[in-house]
Amino acid sequence: MAKKYLHIHRLRRVYVWELPVRFYHWLNALIILTLIVTGFYISNPLALLSKQEASFKYTMGWFRYVHFVAAYLFFFNFIFRLYWGFVGNKFANWKQFIPTSKRFIKEMWTVFKIDILMLRKNGQQQEHLSVGHNAMAGFIYFLTFIAFLVQCFTGFGLYAAMSGWWLPQLFAWVPAFFGGDIVTRQIHHWAMWFFILFTVIHVYLVFYHDYVEGRGEISSMGGGWKFIEEEVFEQKRHHTPNPEH
Repeated sequence: MAKKYLHIHRLRRVYVWELPVRFYHWLNALIILTLIVTGFYISNPLALLSKQEASFKYTMGWFRYVHFVAAYLFFFNFIFRLYWGFVGNKFANWKQFIPTSKRFIKEMWTVFKIDILMLRKNGQQQEHLSVGHNAMAGFIYFLTFIAFLVQCFTGFGLYAAMSGWWLPQLFAWVPAFFGGDIVTRQIHHWAMWFFILFTVIHVYLVFYHDYVEGRGEISSMGGGWKFIEEEVFEQKRHHTPNPEH
């Protein structure tokens, strides 16, 4: 009979996601959900038939109002996240999202081979594990941040024509840049579908990695702690000066 070997890993409890990052994450999730629902209604409103006076029915107005409030929250929450990318711990740092080294690109390729092509050999399964975001996830978040900018520019660009406040007016040039309100609105709508696709994939991968790796992926965004294999933690520490425990 073939012998079965039990591999025992010593785990280290590591504080990865700081409270501001977790607050940003959940607030952003709620805001994006609100923007998607209200955005769908604004683009394709329901025909509400009623015998009541029209002044008692202000459905579109309320959807627009909620959409605009959520847009402001989205904008300032995003600005805060950019700021935290410079003052937060190493797991929130902007360097976690932008390919700035050959090692970053190599790790992206390793993650792609393991997570997408399902190739696992020569210890690569252990090699690709990261304490915070792996390189592929970080780069996808970087693309998401670009999509955030697109939504902010196009959204406030469309809103500038009906607002007298100075903030939306800063984006009044955007519709002309894209060739008019129609094209700007289409770009704004397409970006929304990007967020829908990203959300579906993001939720799937979180559950997938939590099941496969067993490192507390889901609960970490609640309490901030992850359980990292000791050998992985030591390996990553040698590549990053002054690691935070």
